[in-house]
Amino acid sequence: MTTLSLTLSYTTKCSSHKDSEHKGLKPNKSSVKLNGFSSSNKAVEGGVNFSANVATSPGIASVAVEDVRGDKSRQNIPNKKQLSDPFRMGLITEGGLSYRQTVVVRSYEVGPDKTATLETILNLLQETALNHVWQSGLLGDGFGATHGMIKNDLIWVVSRMHLQVDQYPIWGEVVDIDTWVGASGKNAMRRDWLIRSRHNGHVYARATSTWVMMHRHTRRLSKMPEEVKEELCPWFIERQATVDDAAEKIIKLDDNAVYVDSDLKPKRSDLDMNHHVNNVKYVKWMLETIPDEYLETHQLSSIILEYRRECGSSDIVQSLCQPDENWTNDKEGNYMNLMNGFNLASEILEGRGLSGFLDNTPTRYTHLLQIKGEKKNEEIVRGRTTWRKKSNACINGSG
Repeated sequence: MTTLSLTLSYTTKCSSHKDSEHKGLKPNKSSVKLNGFSSSNKAVEGGVNFSANVATSPGIASVAVEDVRGDKSRQNIPNKKQLSDPFRMGLITEGGLSYRQTVVVRSYEVGPDKTATLETILNLLQETALNHVWQSGLLGDGFGATHGMIKNDLIWVVSRMHLQVDQYPIWGEVVDIDTWVGASGKNAMRRDWLIRSRHNGHVYARATSTWVMMHRHTRRLSKMPEEVKEELCPWFIERQATVDDAAEKIIKLDDNAVYVDSDLKPKRSDLDMNHHVNNVKYVKWMLETIPDEYLETHQLSSIILEYRRECGSSDIVQSLCQPDENWTNDKEGNYMNLMNGFNLASEILEGRGLSGFLDNTPTRYTHLLQIKGEKKNEEIVRGRTTWRKKSNACINGSG
């Protein structure tokens, strides 16, 4: 492998050729200098290494940028349980088992309505999960993998996620995110989250997920080794954040779906540390198929994801979406299932009929992401989203 070494040095003030002569320094004609910043480079064999030399003249700063994977001291990963972490605003709670992190909703994490986006919430769930493993002292050098998993070349992959959102945090709001883990069968792990208002303790969102292990090189699912079970079992809590109704299966859509977005191509920035497309990107692809007019007046209240396989950087992805006409809004903006039946007598007697009771817009959609192949398509993830009407304040962008 070809190694590239860059030597970067810069001053804290603008400099000139005349300044260099005054200090007895000869200008480096092989480097480019702009506003005090100079650079030179050379090729070396053996790997990628970025470094900076410390300049001897006053006012010169230096930065050493090394290979993150080879320098654990920069991460300072703990090898035993840490009850608190002031840098991540995290605490180990519930007798040393659960984890709580306090976060502030930042300006780049909200949409036009000044509320946190769905992508923000999903990213926060992932970040707090990783920080839980970090602070527990179980983290190896992988993406949430324990020491036992690293030894067996195993990584985590999510197989199912269920998120329910009652209210979206707003810009500048402080929220607490609690997360904990539990057993899910013999070879899987469950992880749950609660997002609460720091101000009044109101639960904004809750989520439950199921995780399984995959071999890093063969990309095949694996049983949980005994040494990994011994690492994880002392942390298990038998409590779920959501009531996950797994009885109702998510149907598989075909090319006859109402909304189809084809030729989606992953970018390099979409890949995570396990070299597959990040789960949050899947959700963005799903929601892009829903009409903009609908998204302007509705917000997501629930999403269920069933993952089938991973997606790589060279795959071409197709997003399918189908509205469920049996689910619609009542006049109060609440969603309901028409197939369950209800009493319309008063509405009909008053002359308003069905239109007086219903909004006639669907509140549930079925989704499918698939990899387009020459002979057949392969499923990536099936999904189901449920929506509710936005308040007038959200529609007008006042929070």
